[in-house]
Formats: sequence, structure tokens, C-alpha cells
Amino acid sequence: MAWINSVWYMLPLSSNWMVWNLFLALIPLVLSALLFRAASTRSAIWWTALFAFVAFLPNAPYVLTDLIHLVSEIQSNDSLLFNTLVLLPKYALFVLIGFEAYVLALINLGYYLNQQGLERFVLQIELMLHGLSAIGVYLGRIERFNSWDLMTNPRQVIHSVAASFMDQRPLLFMVIGFAAIAGLYWILKQISLAIMLKQQYARVLHQLSVNPNSSNAEL
Repeated sequence: MAWINSVWYMLPLSSNWMVWNLFLALIPLVLSALLFRAASTRSAIWWTALFAFVAFLPNAPYVLTDLIHLVSEIQSNDSLLFNTLVLLPKYALFVLIGFEAYVLALINLGYYLNQQGLERFVLQIELMLHGLSAIGVYLGRIERFNSWDLMTNPRQVIHSVAASFMDQRPLLFMVIGFAAIAGLYWILKQISLAIMLKQQYARVLHQLSVNPNSSNAEL
């Protein structure tokens, strides 16, 4: 009963902000599907959506910093069973979903660049977005800005970024954030692409089994 009471008490503590942060993390993924996967012309609306994509992109890797809440939740509960079977898996799933949204969003962007014949710029653009995301995570976690502040209060955001580059501690935070985002992105990107390739290979085998006379070109 004590364990059940712990679950009943602890689970709602992080549920609300987790749902909200995951919602924000999924926005750039949805925008990337609309911008880079769906056939669309680069109109004024497209460029506006692209700006929104870049503005909301840091919300996805931002979930990495939410692990600071895990420490406080573990400290507030002395049940090893609850922490092991409930709390740790909950945070692991939360971080995986949030950061995977970041990975898939950039994969969609890479797909679009390849379709446009700009594949040689994929790495440079990825690194640039990692850097911008690291800055965005700092602004969100430390300075408590939101993505929409870029539109509602851009002067204060720019002033805060400029001041941060003059201080070693914020700069160190952003450098470490960039390294963490870039490293974890590379790992999950390879895993994600491998899964996609396996799924594509399975579809080809299925089509061959349905229609053995199909040529590779038709598939």
C-alpha cells in the first residue's frame, strides 16, 4: 500500500509539464513534415513557417535539461522500487520522445536539401542548428524565455544573447549543450536511419512477394 500511495502521489507531479514540453517538442517535427516532406512552394507562408520551425526547434533538445527534475523527484521519494520501475522509465521515455522529435525534424530537413540538390550543405546546416538550439536551450532554461518571445520581445532576446556571449558561464553552458546535442543527435540519427532503411527493405520484399514480376526500377 505504501508503494501504491507513492505512485499515486508522485506521478501527477511531473505529468502536466511533461505533456506541455512534449507538445512543444513535437511542434518542429510537425512543421518539418509540412515544410520539407509535403510538396509546397516557397511562398511567404512557407518562409514564415520556416522561421517558426527554427524558433521552436530548441524545444525538442530542451527536454534533456528537464532531467534536473528527476533528481528532486528521486530525493523526495525513498522507494527504490518506485524509482526503478516507474520514475526512471518515465523520464527515459520522455527524453527519448522529445529528442527523437529533434532528430526526425532534421532528417526531414536533410531529405529536403537532398531533393533540392543541396546535400553538400546538410552537415553545415545541422551544425548551425545544433548551435542555435544550444543557445535556445540556454535562453529557455536559464533566462526563462519562450519561443514566441522571438516575435513578441525580440529586442530583449537579442540583448540577452549578446550579454551571454560576454560571460564565460553562459558560454560554457552553450558549448556543453552544443556538444551534448550534436553527439546524441549523431547516435540517434544513425539508429533512426537504420530503422527506416530496414522498414524500406521490408516493404520492397513485401512488394516482391506480392508481385514477383516487378522490376527493381518499378519498386
